[in-house]
Amino acid sequence: MAFRLPRLRLRNPVTPRLRYAPKPDGRPDPGEVVWTWVPYEDDPTQGKDRPVLVIGEDGDSLLALQLTSRDHDVDAAQEHRDGREWMDIGTGAWDRERRPSEVRLNRLLRVDPSGVRREGAALDRAMFDAVIAAAKPYLQ
Repeated sequence: MAFRLPRLRLRNPVTPRLRYAPKPDGRPDPGEVVWTWVPYEDDPTQGKDRPVLVIGEDGDSLLALQLTSRDHDVDAAQEHRDGREWMDIGTGAWDRERRPSEVRLNRLLRVDPSGVRREGAALDRAMFDAVIAAAKPYLQ
């Protein structure tokens, strides 16, 4: 029996706008990596402050995908078995140490814009488009 990854459910699949629109204005915009509180999957009452890539908007919420500097290429088969899909996005100013980052493709986060602690940096357009293309199968 093949393992199937869960699909992410949007509130209203017609309404969400996935777009690239970064502006260096201090507010979180699609295409930017920002820092916010992200709940743990196994215990949503707990979490930590971490970078996320804003990919769009749904009503008053931002839609985002979490980032990590942990290299999941080493344990990609285990991550896949556990239902986690990652994509390398390289380095950027969102990480002070300029460590390579990965984005989680199959965990869509709803972020209240008022909960964003700081703007990190914009992802370049080509990489943003590649992330959206890779995440789309999970965003239905």
